[in-house]
Amino acid sequence: MERNRPVSDQPSRLTGSSPLLRMFGLLELIASKDHLVSLQTLAQETGLPKPTLHRMLASFVAEGLLIRQNDRRLYGTGPRLRDFAESLLMNATQHGARHAVLLALVEELGETCNITALSGSEVLYLDRVETNEPLRFHLSPGSRVPVHCSASGKLLLGQLPAETRRSLLMHAPLEQYTDATITDVAQLDAEVEKCGQQGYAIDNEEFIYGLVCFAVLVPGGHGRSRQCIAVQGPSFRLQPSDGDRVLPALRRAAEALRSIEVEGRAMGLAQSEASA
Repeated sequence: MERNRPVSDQPSRLTGSSPLLRMFGLLELIASKDHLVSLQTLAQETGLPKPTLHRMLASFVAEGLLIRQNDRRLYGTGPRLRDFAESLLMNATQHGARHAVLLALVEELGETCNITALSGSEVLYLDRVETNEPLRFHLSPGSRVPVHCSASGKLLLGQLPAETRRSLLMHAPLEQYTDATITDVAQLDAEVEKCGQQGYAIDNEEFIYGLVCFAVLVPGGHGRSRQCIAVQGPSFRLQPSDGDRVLPALRRAAEALRSIEVEGRAMGLAQSEASA
């Protein structure tokens, strides 16, 4: 099945001469999955002996980099590894270029804009630029909002396989923040599907009364996006009917962010080849 297909360049990373790089490669492989993995699956994908893999996995679990499910068979990313990933996203070398994209977007739309990523059952603000308008909703980079009632959250949920998404929603605290908040899992799942099909999402006062937000995905590699770019403002300035005005600008900004990411990867690859 496609779901268990190994990452194309992973085996070479796991058979290097350095034990440290092999361990890092194993973390990369597990982090690339959108589901929990077993020792048997990892052995098949990496070609490493089960005793070797078991020792590596046990070390990662002990340090909080991975978690092991209660049935003791399946492994997934742990809190320490997720914190590391979030720190990288928030403090990446491309931060200045990303921030410039947000500044230009706020200048064009006149409302607060942000870049977000999924973090468990929450949406993490990686970067944010506030509008100069006197009435605004202040949230700093590093802030988190519930995934089920944010425009970015609905789009990022749509990136997950249906089974994984429903499992997350079943265990997430679907708190009712306003009259418009969707707390029914089936209804929310249908809303997520609709947002994915139309290519954007709207938070129409679902988290805070009087706050409207539009979001689009930042195009990612391998057909999957890990980030969104969004604009938000008070409902008397930003309406759900304003899509024709704000969506083209959001999509241009999303493409600019994708280009920054591609350029960063190319530079990193060139530097790696030069030092080899």
